[in-house]
Amino acid sequence: MNATSVSAGPRTTPSLWSWRRIRVTVGISAAVGLVASVAYTIPTIIVISRFVLVGLIAMLVFGLFERWPERTPARVPRWALQLVGVFLSIPFGAWLAYWVTTGGHPDIAQNPDRLSGYGILTFLGVLFAPWVALGAMVRQRDAFARHQALAFELERSELERKALDARLRLLQAQVAPHFLFNTLANVQALVDSDSPQASRVLQSLIAYLRAAVPRLHERATTLGHELELVRAYLDVMQMRMPDRLQFALRIDPDAKDLQCPPMTLLTLVENAIRHGIDPSEEGGRIDVDVRLRDDRCRVSVSDTGVGLQPTGAGLGTGLSTLRERLQLAFGGEAHLRLLEVEPHGVCAELDFPAKRESA
Repeated sequence: MNATSVSAGPRTTPSLWSWRRIRVTVGISAAVGLVASVAYTIPTIIVISRFVLVGLIAMLVFGLFERWPERTPARVPRWALQLVGVFLSIPFGAWLAYWVTTGGHPDIAQNPDRLSGYGILTFLGVLFAPWVALGAMVRQRDAFARHQALAFELERSELERKALDARLRLLQAQVAPHFLFNTLANVQALVDSDSPQASRVLQSLIAYLRAAVPRLHERATTLGHELELVRAYLDVMQMRMPDRLQFALRIDPDAKDLQCPPMTLLTLVENAIRHGIDPSEEGGRIDVDVRLRDDRCRVSVSDTGVGLQPTGAGLGTGLSTLRERLQLAFGGEAHLRLLEVEPHGVCAELDFPAKRESA
C-alpha cells in the first residue's frame, strides 16, 4: 500500500507519555495547585507537587483506557470508560501523592490537617480532571477527523490520477490503430495500382513506424519529436500523391521542448490529409505553424482542401479523441478550434500551456 493509502487497521492514538500531554497536564496541575496552596499551611512546592502527581496519574489512566481494552462493549463508548477511569483515579492519586510527599507515612485518617488537605486535593481533582480529559478527547477527535479527511483526499486524488492515466492510455490505444489502418490503406492503394512508388513508400513507412509506435505508449512527448513524426508522415503521403500534396513546417525554436500529448500534431495533420486533401481532386497544401507566445503555445494546421463538409459526420474520430487527450493533459487550459479558410480549406488552431520537458 502506498503512502497515500488509508490503513484499514485501528486508528492511531497519541503516545501514552507524549511531551504535549505531559506539558499540558503539568501546567494545569501546577496552576490549580498554586491557587489551592492558600488553603494549606505547608510549603507551596509540596502542594504543587501533590497536584502534579495527581494530574499525571489521571493522565496515565486516561491513556491506558485509550488503548485498553482493544474493543469496548457495544453499549459502553470508550470516552465514557476514560472519564470513569479518570474520576476513580483521583482519590487513589491523591493518596499516592500524600504517600510520596510524606516519605511513605501519609497518616491521613489520624491527622486532621492532612485529611482536610486530602479532601481539597480530591475535590479539586474530581472537579477539573474530567473537564481536562473531555477537552483532550475533543481535540484528539478533531485532529483525527482532519487526518482522516486529508488521507481520504490524498487517496481520492491518487485514484483520480490513476483513472486519468488509464483513460489517457486507452485513448492513445484508440489513436494508434486509427492512424495505422489509415496509413496502411494508403500503401495498399499504391500496391493495387502497381505503382513504382509502392516499395519506396513502404520502406519510408517502416522507418517511420519504428520511430512512431514506441511513442504511442508514452504519456507525453515534445513538439520537436512531434514535428519529426509529422515530417516523416507527410513525406510518405507526398510519395503517394506527389502532384497533389505540398507542405511546409514552421516551428519556433523555443517551442521544440514543450510538452504535449503524443500524436497531437500528427492527429491534426492526418485529419487534414484524410478530410481535406484526399477528397479534393486537385489536392492542396498543408501548413504547420508552431509559435510560442509568453506562457502559451499556439499551433495551427491549415489545409487548402475541400473545407468543412455539412454532412453531420464530423471530421472523424481523430479530433474527438485528441480533444479528450488534451482535456486529460491540460484540463480546461487547452483549446482546439476549427476555422474555415477562404476560398476553401480548414485551419485547426490549438492553444495550450507551455510546459517544458522535465530534465
